[in-house]
Amino acid sequence: MLKKVFVSPDPGRSRLRFAARAVLGIGLAVVVCGLAGTSLVGAIIGGLAALLALFTVTDATVRGQAVTTALLPVAGLPVLTAAAALHDLPVARDLTFLAVVGAGVYARRWGPRGHSLGVFAFMTFFIAQFLHATTDRLPEMFAAVLLSVATAAAVRFGLWCYERRRPAPALPAPPAGTGLARITTRQAVQATAGAGFALVVGQLVSDDRWYWAVGATWWVFVNTTSRGETLVRGFRRVLGTVVGIGLGFLIAVPVAGAPVPTAVLAAACVFGIFYTAAVSYTWMMLCVTLLAELLYGLLGVLGPGLLALRIAETGVGALGAALAVLFVLPVTTHAVTDVWIQRALRCVHACTAEAAARLAGTEGADPAPRVAELEQLLGRVRMSVAPLVHPLSPMHGRRRRARRVLDLLDDCAREIRGLVAVAADPEASHDARLAAACWRVEAAVEALTGKGAATAGPVRAGGTSDARAGGPRAAEPALAHLHDLERALAELAAPLRSPSGSRLAGA
Repeated sequence: MLKKVFVSPDPGRSRLRFAARAVLGIGLAVVVCGLAGTSLVGAIIGGLAALLALFTVTDATVRGQAVTTALLPVAGLPVLTAAAALHDLPVARDLTFLAVVGAGVYARRWGPRGHSLGVFAFMTFFIAQFLHATTDRLPEMFAAVLLSVATAAAVRFGLWCYERRRPAPALPAPPAGTGLARITTRQAVQATAGAGFALVVGQLVSDDRWYWAVGATWWVFVNTTSRGETLVRGFRRVLGTVVGIGLGFLIAVPVAGAPVPTAVLAAACVFGIFYTAAVSYTWMMLCVTLLAELLYGLLGVLGPGLLALRIAETGVGALGAALAVLFVLPVTTHAVTDVWIQRALRCVHACTAEAAARLAGTEGADPAPRVAELEQLLGRVRMSVAPLVHPLSPMHGRRRRARRVLDLLDDCAREIRGLVAVAADPEASHDARLAAACWRVEAAVEALTGKGAATAGPVRAGGTSDARAGGPRAAEPALAHLHDLERALAELAAPLRSPSGSRLAGA
């Protein structure tokens, strides 16, 4: 856990900028709400709205991010109105909450924008329960949400828009399908079922804090696509919450809502949420838990009993998610893993073809966007394979093969980056050996993805190929990268297929 956060690479200091901007944006949003005369409740809902606006909006372009941010109140304010109006009608409130859960997950079929709006709608309903919102507070809450989203947007797109200086990331689309074959549809059903279980059992545990269980179920489903991913995420959520509760006894309880220490610690928690989100869900949940404890301290209700209750409700929510993914339209880990591995390999094929065209002098050939796409796809592969390589996984054979696949795919990505760097050199030139090596790489990918009858070419682990026939490695960097890429693809054939001939994911 420590290594993931403090040793993980941060190219361009993007995580650091992401976290620092969040502290600035949320802090300014709270200040603006205070200057507008809102109460403590209004300031809290404003700060949380700003946090969501800065955290959940992930469109590929700055323009797309701005549009999605502008649409957040459109999705959130009607839900906030419904939550406040149904505050004293438990049955209608609960059914509406479950409808929001299902719609929020289903909205992911429309990509990052649908995901962002779905999360904001759900969290608006959740925050209304957190603050016990009633209709008489709606004007203040509306003002706080609008002011905070506008302030967050001003910071993100005006004061500190570091994304404008970077190419738009290539966000991989989720696996396709129709009806119940579409993963987002199945997850919407699963999340609603799991949230229903969490809601009922959570209310048996506590009439006041039952929504914690529903929230735990919801967040377990965010950014997951398979049964294994969801179970691992549930485990990490419980672990992060338990550790966060332990820190709460040491930090939040002694602070007891004192304004200045609470503000400083809340800023540190916000920084931690944004800085660790990309590398460790456990650390992120630790920071989220501690932030919630500090907010409860401001509201004057924090105590040991409340912290123990949060652990219980989180456990109920994680159990609801686990039961849902195991028994309600399950999406198996092996099916999702196979899809992402195949897409990553096809991207290797496309990167090689673009690099070869660039070396040949083809006008307009640019492998750089393909490399960015490959990085995104490898991130999805790591996420989908996480259940197989988890230390607690009892299937040691599959764990070894999965780790081998990840290592070899990382080797492929490293050689592709090297090849692209060579192709970017204006003095680099094309010859027949480069063409032959590129063809062999493409044939190897086609063999691994089942797209053709070709084999992985003459390269075998420990063997040689024509790619090295032209001279020493230092003299032919492009050929050297292609040779190592061939080797990695050839070695991938063994772990990708079990002795029975099925792929790793289905082994």
